[in-house]
Amino acid sequence: MPALLLNLSASNLLMLHRKRRLLISHLAARHAAMSGTEASEGEHRAWAESLIEMAGELTELGRGEVHMLVECKPDGAPAPIDVVLAGRHPDTGRDSFTLVELKGWSSAVQSKREPEKVEVPGLGLKTHPGDQLGRTYDFFTGDHGPLKGLQIHYAGFSYLHNAEEDAVRDLFAPGSATGPHALYFTRETRFDLHRELLRQFDSNSGATAAETLLQRMGVRNPPLLDAMVHSRGEDTVFTLRGEQKRAADAVSMAVVRIAASAGESLLVDIPQRDAVFIIRGGAGSGKSAIGLELMRRLSGQGHTVKYASGSRAFDASMRDHVGFRDGAFKEQFAFFSSFIDPPVPRLDLLICDEAHRLRERSTNRRWPEHRWGKGTQIDELMNAARVTVFLLDGRQSVRPKEVGSVDLVTEAARRRGIEPVTFDLHDQFRCGGSDAYRSWVHDLLGFAGRSGQPWQPDGLMHVEVADSPEELEQTILGEHRSGASARMVAGFCWPWNKPKGRVRRLVRDVRIGGWHRKWNAWGDNTCEDGAPPAKLWGVNPAGVHQIGCVYSSQGLEWDWCGVILGDDMVWRKGAWVFQRGTQRRIKHVGIWRVRKRGSFDPEVRSKKVDQNDFEECVRNAYHVLLTRGSRAVVVYSTDQETQDYLKRKVGEVAHEGLRPTWRNLPPSARRTVPARGSAKRAVRMRQEVLF
Repeated sequence: MPALLLNLSASNLLMLHRKRRLLISHLAARHAAMSGTEASEGEHRAWAESLIEMAGELTELGRGEVHMLVECKPDGAPAPIDVVLAGRHPDTGRDSFTLVELKGWSSAVQSKREPEKVEVPGLGLKTHPGDQLGRTYDFFTGDHGPLKGLQIHYAGFSYLHNAEEDAVRDLFAPGSATGPHALYFTRETRFDLHRELLRQFDSNSGATAAETLLQRMGVRNPPLLDAMVHSRGEDTVFTLRGEQKRAADAVSMAVVRIAASAGESLLVDIPQRDAVFIIRGGAGSGKSAIGLELMRRLSGQGHTVKYASGSRAFDASMRDHVGFRDGAFKEQFAFFSSFIDPPVPRLDLLICDEAHRLRERSTNRRWPEHRWGKGTQIDELMNAARVTVFLLDGRQSVRPKEVGSVDLVTEAARRRGIEPVTFDLHDQFRCGGSDAYRSWVHDLLGFAGRSGQPWQPDGLMHVEVADSPEELEQTILGEHRSGASARMVAGFCWPWNKPKGRVRRLVRDVRIGGWHRKWNAWGDNTCEDGAPPAKLWGVNPAGVHQIGCVYSSQGLEWDWCGVILGDDMVWRKGAWVFQRGTQRRIKHVGIWRVRKRGSFDPEVRSKKVDQNDFEECVRNAYHVLLTRGSRAVVVYSTDQETQDYLKRKVGEVAHEGLRPTWRNLPPSARRTVPARGSAKRAVRMRQEVLF
């Protein structure tokens, strides 16, 4: 799992807190939370002091724009490296990287029992820092490392800012590590350190080099839908890692084996056994990447494969923007309700994405009731294929009628005599790769049973609170005009009126004071002024002017996301309070307006829905909305007490340079993808899919 604590320039790191003591405490606490080791509080503070000293040295030299990637651990690395310095080489102009081990030791002596290690007072036996850095250096520049093949200048050193030369002389003892990474700098050799830093970095920004490393580590994961658009559905252009790859390989082997046995059973009476797989993980864990890779791989081998989804937005985005010149590719996508009658012959593989959105029974308001499913939807899906894969995330279940769960799939499989195989995906490739942001959202919404700490910038994800809906909109539209992908979303706290008249005019349903805006369009047709239907709102550039809800947002992600929290969830006396709204109809114009503030989600606010289920659905909906941004989220609450709480939990934007505006991003971080269709319709657009 790629891991990273911070990605900040040296100067921005020093600006996180104005007071050094607070900055040390903050960094030490985050280091302790991330490292998971049994190190003492003193060790974490010493590490934080070393980090601040290193940032200070760079800033003093006029190298404050050099980026510091802190606690950097790519997939497969033997251990995290304390800091990777990323910048530009002063002679070649190429990316320049330096690996740094921070040691707060004041002294170290060679161990008599194990000469390759050192004794550190108060800490005991420790690995020689040269050996430790050497292993990391070999990995970073080796066959599987993120710096493989780059034409760069690199080196590494250990930084012992508390030590004097005589106290650590044993680090240079005969037999110690040698090489370009085996350098040591102490309090007495600061000027040697300065010469090394000046030799490696010029004064220009290191953001480009940092972005290169993040992308190579997989922290800035390539957007899945973008990759599919470029490939026209022929290749996901998406590298599966770790448990993702193990899951995909296991499913592939099962499909090949069972398909072969099915062929043999036509000649000989051989019992045939189906297989069921459960792949669960949070948003951004790569579930859909696995599904799309399986579809590509096994379809290419001649197997019959279909990809079913519970999300109309995701399904429409794939059909409309991926493989759009290939009708057969489009036909591989379906909804869960498409399998009331099983295909004949059965499919080799059915992939069920967003399986948490499974319903108890397949229904459709457009069908006569006699065409509805007679049995359970889970059984219909298992009847449709020899191998069935369920991709699910319990945190994205936002309707009471959504019954998809591990238990549901497991029980259905066991009724058939099948023991399902389960894979858990713990890696998260979302929200800029920021584990800190994911934890902060969980705490903010109360999933962890605690209120959590105020947000602290980490250079991976940006959070801010708008003072008004006008300010939120101005930010989102400004980023959209600059070239970033951006959308506004909101809790379902206003009625959603259908388009009016032959021109399909949208009603300004979302009303906050004098600020009135439109929901994404109801139905499947384009509305007045080119407003796209809800299912394409997230991928059509014209959708930026409407407000999306959770149902049109699931599965999608944008650079910037503005999130409006409504009165369905408000903060009162140290706890979240959940409210159901009521509406009134203005007869002479035929539109619905708010009578009592709260939730207006017709699937959720009904009195038939238990209060606990209601609260869980609303909380999960805001979890979805708050995790749609890949670089930045702007939040605003319609309730003043909740707005005040958000401001306490977000705090002030520490420094303008931390905002990942389109203008602030290095060119390597800006991705532009052509829309589908003819050259006349080609527009600049970007869309990231979050799974």
